[in-house]
Amino acid sequence: MLTRNEIEKEEYRILAPYAAKSAETRGRVYGEREHPYRPVYQRDRDRVVYSTAFRRLEYKTQVFVNHEGDHYRTRLTHTLEVAQIAKSIARALRLNGELVEAIALAHDLGHTPFGHSGEDALKELMIDHGGFEHNSQGLRVVDFLEEIYPDFPGLNLTYEVREGIIKHSTPFDKPRPYIPLEDRGSPFLEIQVVDIADEIAYDNHDLDDGIESGLLSPESLRSIALWKEVSEAVKKRYPDIRKKVRKSQIIRRLIDMQVTDLIKNTEKSLKKFKIKSYRDVRKFPERLVRFSPGMEEKRKPLKRFLEKNLYHHYRVIRMSKKACRFINGLFELYTENPEQLPSSQAAKLRGEDKHRVVCDYIAGMTDRYALDEYNKFFDPYKKV
Repeated sequence: MLTRNEIEKEEYRILAPYAAKSAETRGRVYGEREHPYRPVYQRDRDRVVYSTAFRRLEYKTQVFVNHEGDHYRTRLTHTLEVAQIAKSIARALRLNGELVEAIALAHDLGHTPFGHSGEDALKELMIDHGGFEHNSQGLRVVDFLEEIYPDFPGLNLTYEVREGIIKHSTPFDKPRPYIPLEDRGSPFLEIQVVDIADEIAYDNHDLDDGIESGLLSPESLRSIALWKEVSEAVKKRYPDIRKKVRKSQIIRRLIDMQVTDLIKNTEKSLKKFKIKSYRDVRKFPERLVRFSPGMEEKRKPLKRFLEKNLYHHYRVIRMSKKACRFINGLFELYTENPEQLPSSQAAKLRGEDKHRVVCDYIAGMTDRYALDEYNKFFDPYKKV
């Protein structure tokens, strides 16, 4: 039988000296007696998994709205894929896998319905009311909006997981300061791993879904050197496999190639810059978890291709515009007539600005719930 204390001691033996150790956590906002068998980051991971916001990710858009098909990624399956990739990287680098998993599973809790289109709409609507950004919203979810425990609001996660949520950074995600968390320097390595695992996941899995949907074709990717390299390797080894299997093998190898490059280059950087401790990571001015320059260059054409041909495909744009209309319509309706909010939300108006209450409510909706609410108000034949 392993106790929490024994697991914490084992971390010092197994993990790298620059990894975040469970026993060295800065703790929680509200003091709690820790569990006899589960370290702090394992408890945080479990709290995220059992949260309402996590379950709702099943019906929130990644690229394709939920009703467009059962086989496309949702925000939930994307989150699970990020966690899987991040844990693989963390294990190879001897980082704290439970902290990585907790951050990865929580990193999109603040996402709106309808993906980045929904976020863009709320950003515009909240511009004069405190703003909106999904990392900050994710922290708001785990700090205040989840209602599970009788002794404190939110999930009372550790400082490190909360920092991982607010400092999440990718080309799509630009973190901003959040007053309850003081700046402790550069993100620790576990945060950096989740950030880059998120990039690997959405680049390659959006590509997979784009091809599956018919919006992209393998033929159109032949000019992309990275795709061509992997595609030819798969064709050489498996010349007679079906197209669907070939596509899956290409995507799998693309991910493996990028993860392998990332691990090797990060290990090289840690040695080059003589990173010996967690404190060294905090003081280092740049990201240490990164691809080699060669892989960075290989990835750029693929990212540009996705931006041009998938994210700006006319069908995706049409859905984005529809999503903005749904969000705008609901926001205007609720802010002008707050009495139409459900009682659970209306009760919050006594303590907060109505715009923030409405924003929280809409941001927490799933795609289908938002569509259903919109139809109830604007379809004359729909029962309210």
